[in-house]
Amino acid sequence: MNQKIFASFLILALIPLFPQVNAQLDSFEEVIQESITVTIDFEGNVSVVHQIKDSDEPRQLNFVKGTISNLKFIDQSGNEELVEISEETDNMIILPNQGKLSVQYDLEDLLILKDNVWTLDFRYLQKTTFIVPEELELLYANELPVYFGEKKGFLCHGCQIHLEYSINEPKNIKQVNWEDKEFLIEFRTFAEIENFDFNQPVKKISFEVNNNNQFVTTVIPLELLWEPYTVFLDDEQIIFHEYLNNGTHAWLNMKPENSGEVSIIGTTVIPEFPIIVPLAVGFLMILVVPLIRKFNLR
Repeated sequence: MNQKIFASFLILALIPLFPQVNAQLDSFEEVIQESITVTIDFEGNVSVVHQIKDSDEPRQLNFVKGTISNLKFIDQSGNEELVEISEETDNMIILPNQGKLSVQYDLEDLLILKDNVWTLDFRYLQKTTFIVPEELELLYANELPVYFGEKKGFLCHGCQIHLEYSINEPKNIKQVNWEDKEFLIEFRTFAEIENFDFNQPVKKISFEVNNNNQFVTTVIPLELLWEPYTVFLDDEQIIFHEYLNNGTHAWLNMKPENSGEVSIIGTTVIPEFPIIVPLAVGFLMILVVPLIRKFNLR
């Protein structure tokens, strides 16, 4: 029996098993999976791939919850066979002694876009790999920031997770001039940023946010305003995350629930930086000059 005939037999054999599986879920053990991969693309499409180990007995594969489409089997040789299932089906039986298989499908309603923020609630209690869009730099997993850099994926163990992210946010550059120096502060957000101000005496950057529940990333030159920071929305301190610091700039991300004035308060500002250097040099000269004189006298 060639591969194509066998694959067709597999599909036909699965169809009458669905009613029995739905009625007797405890009669089959779960399949043994090598991996589960969830891929999210730029447009919010989600696909799932289960890599399944061979077994000498029928086993049950539970799908990730959602509206499933384009379900197909892929054998070790890469041959694909589409399978049609009813909308209510959330599992299927994998017949024994077929070698390793991949089961792949799309989930149409797993990722939701609202007010420029994508959200995903995911629960599949096995180790799961997520592949995210190339354009994505930062997302929040259970309210904690995950910064990707060049790596565009992460691993979730026993996975129950709530994801939030925005993608390709517009950039807004604000300029601060102090004496003969120019500093650029970058905002990345879909929210409107207005009334930007840098207050040197009180060590504060402030701006108005005119939208609710929008991610706001602020890139701050450390020479202008040094960490650690405190962030307020109007008069209330709010949560933020400094998720990146490359030695010259700090990346701060926050998500104000309401519109209002955001204030970022640091610990040191210009021209305090230049003052520190002469003091350090002066102290060094106090120690070194006597030694130089002593050496010259000899």
